[in-house]
Amino acid sequence: MSQSNTQKHSFNADVTKVLDIVVNSLYTDKEVFVRELVSNASDALEKLRHIQITESEIFDNNLSLEVNVSTDDTANTITIQDFGIGMTEDDLNENLGTIAHSGSKAFAEALKEGTEAASNLIGQFGVGFYSVFMVAKSVDVYTHSWGLESKGYHWSSDGSGEYSIEEVEGQRRGTKIVVHLKEEASEFSKEENIKSIIKRYSSYIQYPVNVNGEKLNTVQAIWVRSKSEVTDEEYKEFYKFQANAWDEPRFWLHFSSDAPININSLLYVPTENPEKFGFRHSEQDVALFCKKVLIDNHPQGLLPEWMRFVKGVVDSADLPLNISRESMQDSQLVQKIGTVLTKRFIKFLVEKAKKDEESYLTFWKEFGHYIKEGITSDFTHKESLTELLRFESSLTESGKTTTLKDYVSRMKEDQKEIYYLLGGSRESIEAGPYLEAFKSNNIEVLYLYEGVDEFVMSHVGQYEEKKLLSADQEGLELESTSSNSEDALPENEQEELCKWLKEVYGESVSEVKMSKRLVDNPALVVSKDKTMTANMRRIMKAMNQDVPQEIPVQLELNPSHSLIQKLSKLRTENEDIGKLVALQVLDNCRISAGLLEDPQSMVSRIYDIMDKTV
Repeated sequence: MSQSNTQKHSFNADVTKVLDIVVNSLYTDKEVFVRELVSNASDALEKLRHIQITESEIFDNNLSLEVNVSTDDTANTITIQDFGIGMTEDDLNENLGTIAHSGSKAFAEALKEGTEAASNLIGQFGVGFYSVFMVAKSVDVYTHSWGLESKGYHWSSDGSGEYSIEEVEGQRRGTKIVVHLKEEASEFSKEENIKSIIKRYSSYIQYPVNVNGEKLNTVQAIWVRSKSEVTDEEYKEFYKFQANAWDEPRFWLHFSSDAPININSLLYVPTENPEKFGFRHSEQDVALFCKKVLIDNHPQGLLPEWMRFVKGVVDSADLPLNISRESMQDSQLVQKIGTVLTKRFIKFLVEKAKKDEESYLTFWKEFGHYIKEGITSDFTHKESLTELLRFESSLTESGKTTTLKDYVSRMKEDQKEIYYLLGGSRESIEAGPYLEAFKSNNIEVLYLYEGVDEFVMSHVGQYEEKKLLSADQEGLELESTSSNSEDALPENEQEELCKWLKEVYGESVSEVKMSKRLVDNPALVVSKDKTMTANMRRIMKAMNQDVPQEIPVQLELNPSHSLIQKLSKLRTENEDIGKLVALQVLDNCRISAGLLEDPQSMVSRIYDIMDKTV
């Protein structure tokens, strides 16, 4: 090359500081320089495409719009070339000669201080190119602008403070960047490494990206296309590629919005829930893109934790990126994007439940616990998530579910509460004593089968101004069922029996009283401590927390039941046997309530009763 037209330039002191910060501080991963250069090349091709619409005369107009990457592990170089818009000499000085040509001193100081001002400046300067000096001992840029009268130029720098520009002949339109790698960065001259990086970050660049002649980006960014243009087969294939999934998606949401935030998203619900096999997702599986360039495969804080089962992509051109494109400078904007997506996804599930109930119920069986988790952890969306809850009830067939809204629509006019019962199965709930009064009064009760359900109900609190209450709570006021019946124990005997039993039970029972809600069962217990239920005890024990050895309970008796009437007689005719039976009644009730943890004393007592009565 001729040296006569070479012009030497020096970065001023402020720009040198900025370059030092960009190379040594802003980027956490050296491989991002590949993403930056490929993205810049794609931008150059897109600019040329727009120029071709309005200009008829373009230099080298027969060149394909593509990005070509070549590696040479012998020369220890990597070359990235595009046939895009190219640069003039002024462009080189403006784009590559200065990093922050306006306010560079303030830029450097803000970055150095790490203040909020720094985050406001990040993204305002086109410095992604300079990430190359993390790995390069020198860089050569060859370019020719699109104009017919333009000339070719060679820009060169080692990033130490100077750069040169010279006019050269024989340049094709566009820009070719030759990176001469440092010895410790020789890994980037290897073809397999560069292919891996481009596949990770730049799979969806709209123009072909070729590495040593092989096209890599074969999958389209279908999330930016119109829904009417994408087939079901394309949606399924994209899911398998993006999510690295072996199953097919259960269903998907293709959502786009221009206001208040630009969003193009494609969210998938998998067929299978991996957590049920013991696998736990620690990261979100919805990748974040800006203009089809990957920013973060697992962006934390974008979506609430309960949505970790969702897979897919979200792309926003509104993201103000920092220099490295590795994080967003405005976390509030990211939160807004997440809020918009979360609300739209919940709305999508609600619509799915209405239009295709069977499909939604299969989803609920597989992923319902995530919705429950959301209700207990995501206060912002708790109310809308509540609409997605599904439970069996005393009025549904086995296996059929109902919603809280449908429950309320069936309530009696004077009913003010929504009732539920927790049990291991439908059979155990219906065989227990707590449902009897509700059935006799024709009041619906929701059936809860999972320990977390009780926790969920406490977080819901109320629905449509109807308070949610457990049907085994103390003090529920229902119409009398047994205590006033003709065959009930006389009132004076009821009082004497209750008094005697309290003496037998001592401190383990807080109160003994006649029940108004028993029909077929002789007795039941309710906990005086509404916060320390049997289920809560199990949860606390699983968390290795201290729990009381025994919960004081209130015992309620059915004065019409033959066992209670016989117990009343035993009290005076054979008190020793009567005490054994009384203790057995209490333990039986504790078993029904899930409150008996050590059955050994009960087993010994049963043998004692059998020995004395058989």
